[in-house]
Amino acid sequence: MMGKKGVILINVGTPDQPSIESVRYYLREFLLDPNVIDAPYVIRHLLVRGLILRFRPRKIAPRYQEIWMEEGSPLRVYTSKMTEAIKTKFGDEIIIEYGMRYGNPTIRNALEKLRNRGVDELLIAPLFPQYAQATTETSRLAVNFQMKQMGWSPIVKQWNDFYNNPAFIDPLTESIKEKINNKSHLLFSFHGLPLSHIRRVKRLGKPNYVEHCQSTVESVVKKLGLNESQWSMSYQSRLGPVRWLTPSTDSVVKNLGKSGVDNLLIVSPAFVADGLETLEELNIEARKIFQSSGGKNMTVINCLNDNQQWIDGMKSLIIQGFENPRN
Repeated sequence: MMGKKGVILINVGTPDQPSIESVRYYLREFLLDPNVIDAPYVIRHLLVRGLILRFRPRKIAPRYQEIWMEEGSPLRVYTSKMTEAIKTKFGDEIIIEYGMRYGNPTIRNALEKLRNRGVDELLIAPLFPQYAQATTETSRLAVNFQMKQMGWSPIVKQWNDFYNNPAFIDPLTESIKEKINNKSHLLFSFHGLPLSHIRRVKRLGKPNYVEHCQSTVESVVKKLGLNESQWSMSYQSRLGPVRWLTPSTDSVVKNLGKSGVDNLLIVSPAFVADGLETLEELNIEARKIFQSSGGKNMTVINCLNDNQQWIDGMKSLIIQGFENPRN
Protein backbone atom coordinates (compact mmCIF):
# COMPACT_ATOMS: atom_id res chain seq x y z
CA MET A 1 0.00 0.00 0.00
CA MET A 2 1.42 3.37 -1.03
CA GLY A 3 2.00 5.89 1.75
CA LYS A 4 0.28 9.24 1.96
CA LYS A 5 2.36 12.41 1.81
CA GLY A 6 1.73 15.44 3.96
CA VAL A 7 3.28 18.88 4.44
CA ILE A 8 3.35 21.11 7.50
CA LEU A 9 3.98 24.74 6.60
CA ILE A 10 5.33 26.68 9.58
CA ASN A 11 5.33 30.42 10.16
CA VAL A 12 6.58 32.22 13.25
CA GLY A 13 3.25 33.14 14.85
CA THR A 14 1.10 35.96 16.15
CA PRO A 15 -1.04 36.98 19.12
CA ASP A 16 -4.67 35.89 18.97
CA GLN A 17 -5.86 39.44 19.67
CA PRO A 18 -4.25 42.90 19.54
CA SER A 19 -4.66 43.24 23.30
CA ILE A 20 -1.97 43.72 25.94
CA GLU A 21 -2.72 40.38 27.58
CA SER A 22 -2.76 38.44 24.31
CA VAL A 23 0.50 40.06 23.20
CA ARG A 24 2.05 39.26 26.59
CA TYR A 25 1.01 35.60 26.29
CA TYR A 26 2.47 35.38 22.78
CA LEU A 27 5.73 37.12 23.67
CA ARG A 28 6.18 34.85 26.69
CA GLU A 29 6.10 31.74 24.51
CA PHE A 30 8.21 33.34 21.80
CA LEU A 31 10.96 34.89 23.91
CA LEU A 32 11.39 31.99 26.33
CA ASP A 33 12.48 29.76 23.44
CA PRO A 34 16.26 29.29 23.93
CA ASN A 35 16.65 29.42 20.15
CA VAL A 36 15.36 33.01 20.22
CA ILE A 37 17.13 34.36 23.30
CA ASP A 38 20.21 32.22 23.74
CA ALA A 39 21.05 33.27 27.30
CA PRO A 40 21.29 30.74 30.16
CA TYR A 41 17.91 29.58 31.49
CA VAL A 42 17.86 31.75 34.64
CA ILE A 43 19.03 34.89 32.87
CA ARG A 44 16.57 34.35 30.02
CA HIS A 45 13.63 33.99 32.42
CA LEU A 46 14.70 37.01 34.48
CA LEU A 47 15.07 39.11 31.35
CA VAL A 48 11.79 38.02 29.77
CA ARG A 49 9.53 37.76 32.81
CA GLY A 50 11.14 40.49 34.89
CA LEU A 51 11.71 43.11 32.24
CA ILE A 52 10.41 42.55 28.71
CA LEU A 53 6.94 41.24 29.63
CA ARG A 54 6.40 44.10 32.07
CA PHE A 55 6.78 46.82 29.45
CA ARG A 56 6.86 45.57 25.87
CA PRO A 57 3.24 44.29 25.55
CA ARG A 58 1.94 47.81 26.29
CA LYS A 59 4.16 49.14 23.55
CA ILE A 60 3.45 46.41 20.99
CA ALA A 61 -0.33 45.96 21.38
CA PRO A 62 -1.21 49.38 19.86
CA ARG A 63 1.04 48.57 16.91
CA TYR A 64 -0.91 45.37 16.27
CA GLN A 65 -4.15 47.34 16.57
CA GLU A 66 -3.03 49.60 13.72
CA ILE A 67 -2.69 46.70 11.28
CA TRP A 68 -5.33 44.24 12.54
CA MET A 69 -7.73 43.03 9.85
CA GLU A 70 -11.42 42.12 10.10
CA GLU A 71 -10.44 38.47 9.64
CA GLY A 72 -7.79 38.70 12.36
CA SER A 73 -4.01 38.94 12.51
CA PRO A 74 -2.53 39.72 9.06
CA LEU A 75 0.20 37.10 9.39
CA ARG A 76 -2.37 34.41 10.16
CA VAL A 77 -4.74 35.61 7.44
CA TYR A 78 -2.05 35.60 4.75
CA THR A 79 -0.49 32.32 5.87
CA SER A 80 -3.93 30.72 5.80
CA LYS A 81 -4.62 32.07 2.30
CA MET A 82 -1.22 30.82 1.16
CA THR A 83 -2.00 27.38 2.55
CA GLU A 84 -5.41 27.21 0.90
CA ALA A 85 -3.89 28.27 -2.42
CA ILE A 86 -1.18 25.59 -2.36
CA LYS A 87 -3.74 22.96 -1.35
CA THR A 88 -5.50 23.50 -4.67
CA LYS A 89 -2.27 22.63 -6.50
CA PHE A 90 -2.13 19.13 -5.00
CA GLY A 91 -5.71 18.19 -4.15
CA ASP A 92 -5.72 14.87 -2.29
CA GLU A 93 -2.32 13.90 -3.69
CA ILE A 94 -0.49 15.70 -0.85
CA ILE A 95 -2.19 16.82 2.36
CA ILE A 96 -1.13 20.31 3.48
CA GLU A 97 -1.70 22.08 6.80
CA TYR A 98 -0.03 25.01 8.51
CA GLY A 99 0.93 25.72 12.09
CA MET A 100 2.57 28.57 13.95
CA ARG A 101 5.76 28.03 15.91
CA TYR A 102 4.27 30.27 18.61
CA GLY A 103 0.56 30.88 19.08
CA ASN A 104 -2.35 29.48 17.09
CA PRO A 105 -2.99 27.37 15.12
CA THR A 106 -0.36 25.28 16.84
CA ILE A 107 2.08 22.88 15.26
CA ARG A 108 0.42 20.15 17.32
CA ASN A 109 -2.95 21.00 15.79
CA ALA A 110 -1.55 20.77 12.26
CA LEU A 111 0.22 17.48 12.97
CA GLU A 112 -2.93 15.91 14.38
CA LYS A 113 -4.85 16.88 11.24
CA LEU A 114 -2.15 15.30 9.09
CA ARG A 115 -2.06 12.12 11.17
CA ASN A 116 -5.85 11.86 11.06
CA ARG A 117 -5.68 12.01 7.25
CA GLY A 118 -3.37 8.98 7.21
CA VAL A 119 -0.11 10.78 6.40
CA ASP A 120 2.95 8.57 6.84
CA GLU A 121 5.53 10.66 4.96
CA LEU A 122 5.84 14.20 6.31
CA LEU A 123 7.64 17.21 4.84
CA ILE A 124 8.55 19.95 7.31
CA ALA A 125 8.35 23.26 5.42
CA PRO A 126 9.45 26.29 7.46
CA LEU A 127 8.38 29.44 5.62
CA PHE A 128 11.72 31.18 6.13
CA PRO A 129 13.88 31.59 3.01
CA GLN A 130 17.16 32.11 4.90
CA TYR A 131 18.25 29.65 7.58
CA ALA A 132 18.36 30.78 11.21
CA GLN A 133 18.20 28.82 14.44
CA ALA A 134 15.55 31.26 15.67
CA THR A 135 13.23 30.32 12.79
CA THR A 136 14.13 27.28 10.65
CA GLU A 137 15.79 25.21 13.35
CA THR A 138 13.34 25.86 16.16
CA SER A 139 10.49 24.92 13.80
CA ARG A 140 12.08 21.55 13.08
CA LEU A 141 12.74 20.92 16.77
CA ALA A 142 9.16 21.79 17.66
CA VAL A 143 7.76 19.36 15.08
CA ASN A 144 9.99 16.56 16.34
CA PHE A 145 9.02 17.28 19.96
CA GLN A 146 5.30 17.27 19.21
CA MET A 147 5.48 14.06 17.17
CA LYS A 148 7.26 12.38 20.06
CA GLN A 149 4.54 13.60 22.42
CA MET A 150 1.92 12.19 20.05
CA GLY A 151 3.69 8.86 19.65
CA TRP A 152 3.62 9.41 15.89
CA SER A 153 6.59 8.42 13.74
CA PRO A 154 6.06 9.01 10.02
CA ILE A 155 8.96 9.27 7.59
CA VAL A 156 10.14 12.85 8.09
CA LYS A 157 11.83 15.09 5.54
CA GLN A 158 12.51 18.83 5.44
CA TRP A 159 12.56 21.07 2.43
CA ASN A 160 15.72 23.00 1.65
CA ASP A 161 16.43 26.63 2.49
CA PHE A 162 15.16 28.51 -0.56
CA TYR A 163 16.99 31.85 -0.21
CA ASN A 164 18.39 31.61 -3.77
CA ASN A 165 16.01 29.09 -5.32
CA PRO A 166 14.32 30.38 -8.51
CA ALA A 167 11.01 29.19 -7.03
CA PHE A 168 11.39 32.08 -4.56
CA ILE A 169 13.69 34.51 -6.36
CA ASP A 170 11.59 34.72 -9.54
CA PRO A 171 8.29 35.76 -7.90
CA LEU A 172 10.19 38.04 -5.51
CA THR A 173 11.91 39.77 -8.42
CA GLU A 174 8.65 40.12 -10.35
CA SER A 175 6.98 41.74 -7.32
CA ILE A 176 9.76 44.36 -7.32
CA LYS A 177 9.61 44.90 -11.10
CA GLU A 178 5.99 45.99 -10.76
CA LYS A 179 7.04 48.95 -8.57
CA ILE A 180 10.58 49.92 -9.55
CA ASN A 181 11.70 52.55 -12.04
CA ASN A 182 15.01 54.18 -12.95
CA LYS A 183 14.58 56.79 -10.19
CA SER A 184 14.00 54.21 -7.44
CA HIS A 185 16.37 53.22 -4.67
CA LEU A 186 15.68 49.66 -3.50
CA LEU A 187 16.26 48.71 0.14
CA PHE A 188 16.38 45.04 1.09
CA SER A 189 15.35 44.91 4.76
CA PHE A 190 15.94 41.56 6.48
CA HIS A 191 14.96 40.54 9.98
CA GLY A 192 17.94 41.13 12.22
CA LEU A 193 19.61 38.70 14.60
CA PRO A 194 21.88 39.17 17.61
CA LEU A 195 25.55 38.72 16.76
CA SER A 196 25.66 35.94 19.36
CA HIS A 197 23.32 33.89 17.13
CA ILE A 198 25.64 34.33 14.17
CA ARG A 199 28.67 33.25 16.20
CA ARG A 200 26.85 30.24 17.63
CA VAL A 201 25.71 28.79 14.30
CA LYS A 202 29.22 29.31 12.93
CA ARG A 203 30.63 27.22 15.79
CA LEU A 204 28.05 24.54 15.11
CA GLY A 205 28.78 24.48 11.38
CA LYS A 206 25.21 25.47 10.52
CA PRO A 207 24.25 27.60 7.49
CA ASN A 208 25.18 31.29 7.74
CA TYR A 209 22.17 33.63 7.87
CA VAL A 210 24.08 36.67 6.63
CA GLU A 211 25.47 34.76 3.66
CA HIS A 212 21.96 33.54 2.83
CA CYS A 213 20.64 37.12 2.97
CA GLN A 214 23.48 38.36 0.76
CA SER A 215 22.83 35.57 -1.73
CA THR A 216 19.14 36.53 -1.91
CA VAL A 217 20.09 40.14 -2.63
CA GLU A 218 22.72 39.19 -5.22
CA SER A 219 20.23 36.94 -7.04
CA VAL A 220 17.56 39.65 -7.22
CA VAL A 221 19.96 42.49 -8.08
CA LYS A 222 21.39 40.43 -10.93
CA LYS A 223 17.94 39.69 -12.36
CA LEU A 224 16.95 43.37 -12.07
CA GLY A 225 20.24 44.60 -13.55
CA LEU A 226 20.84 47.14 -10.78
CA ASN A 227 24.14 48.85 -10.09
CA GLU A 228 25.51 49.34 -6.57
CA SER A 229 24.16 52.88 -6.22
CA GLN A 230 20.58 51.70 -6.79
CA TRP A 231 20.18 49.44 -3.78
CA SER A 232 21.02 49.01 -0.09
CA MET A 233 20.70 46.22 2.47
CA SER A 234 19.77 46.44 6.16
CA TYR A 235 18.44 44.56 9.19
CA GLN A 236 15.34 45.40 11.22
CA SER A 237 13.44 44.42 14.39
CA ARG A 238 16.20 44.78 16.95
CA LEU A 239 15.19 43.75 20.48
CA GLY A 240 17.13 44.32 23.70
CA PRO A 241 20.52 45.84 24.53
CA VAL A 242 22.78 43.24 22.90
CA ARG A 243 24.62 43.84 19.63
CA TRP A 244 22.68 42.96 16.48
CA LEU A 245 23.47 42.79 12.79
CA THR A 246 24.04 46.16 11.19
CA PRO A 247 23.27 48.47 9.52
CA SER A 248 19.82 48.87 11.02
CA THR A 249 16.92 49.59 8.70
CA ASP A 250 16.00 52.71 10.68
CA SER A 251 19.49 54.20 10.24
CA VAL A 252 19.64 53.38 6.53
CA VAL A 253 16.17 54.82 5.89
CA LYS A 254 17.13 57.99 7.77
CA ASN A 255 20.34 58.41 5.78
CA LEU A 256 18.55 57.79 2.48
CA GLY A 257 16.02 60.48 3.37
CA LYS A 258 18.80 62.92 4.24
CA SER A 259 20.71 62.13 1.06
CA GLY A 260 17.82 63.24 -1.14
CA VAL A 261 16.34 59.91 -2.26
CA ASP A 262 12.91 60.78 -3.68
CA ASN A 263 11.58 57.32 -4.44
CA LEU A 264 12.39 54.60 -1.90
CA LEU A 265 11.22 51.02 -2.36
CA ILE A 266 11.54 48.60 0.55
CA VAL A 267 11.28 44.85 0.14
CA SER A 268 11.48 42.31 2.97
CA PRO A 269 12.84 39.03 1.59
CA ALA A 270 13.03 37.32 4.99
CA PHE A 271 9.23 37.18 5.10
CA VAL A 272 6.86 35.44 2.70
CA ALA A 273 3.72 36.69 4.48
CA ASP A 274 2.96 40.21 5.67
CA GLY A 275 2.83 40.85 9.40
CA LEU A 276 3.86 43.36 12.04
CA GLU A 277 7.40 43.69 10.70
CA THR A 278 6.27 44.79 7.24
CA LEU A 279 2.86 46.40 7.74
CA GLU A 280 3.73 48.42 10.85
CA GLU A 281 7.48 48.49 11.39
CA LEU A 282 8.25 49.35 7.77
CA ASN A 283 5.08 50.79 6.29
CA ILE A 284 4.32 53.05 9.26
CA GLU A 285 7.40 53.56 11.46
CA ALA A 286 10.10 53.52 8.76
CA ARG A 287 7.95 55.79 6.61
CA LYS A 288 7.85 58.37 9.42
CA ILE A 289 11.64 58.22 9.73
CA PHE A 290 12.15 58.57 5.98
CA GLN A 291 9.79 61.50 5.56
CA SER A 292 10.99 63.33 8.67
CA SER A 293 14.53 63.04 7.27
CA GLY A 294 13.59 64.75 4.01
CA GLY A 295 12.48 61.76 1.96
CA LYS A 296 9.41 61.99 -0.25
CA ASN A 297 7.88 58.88 -1.80
CA MET A 298 8.25 55.51 -0.10
CA THR A 299 6.65 52.19 -1.02
CA VAL A 300 6.81 48.95 0.94
CA ILE A 301 6.41 46.06 -1.48
CA ASN A 302 3.93 43.45 -0.31
CA CYS A 303 5.26 40.08 0.76
CA LEU A 304 4.49 37.26 -1.65
CA ASN A 305 1.51 36.06 0.42
CA ASP A 306 -0.76 34.11 -1.95
CA ASN A 307 0.76 35.57 -5.13
CA GLN A 308 0.12 32.98 -7.85
CA GLN A 309 3.71 32.80 -9.09
CA TRP A 310 4.85 32.20 -5.51
CA ILE A 311 2.25 29.47 -5.04
CA ASP A 312 3.63 27.78 -8.15
CA GLY A 313 7.08 28.21 -6.64
CA MET A 314 5.94 26.62 -3.39
CA LYS A 315 4.62 23.67 -5.36
CA SER A 316 8.07 23.26 -6.87
CA LEU A 317 9.75 23.53 -3.45
CA ILE A 318 7.45 20.86 -2.02
CA ILE A 319 8.13 18.46 -4.88
CA GLN A 320 11.88 19.12 -4.54
CA GLY A 321 11.60 18.62 -0.78
CA PHE A 322 10.17 15.12 -1.10
CA GLU A 323 12.58 14.12 -3.88
CA ASN A 324 15.77 15.75 -2.57
CA PRO A 325 15.26 16.76 1.08
CA ARG A 326 17.59 18.70 3.32
CA ASN A 327 20.35 16.58 4.82
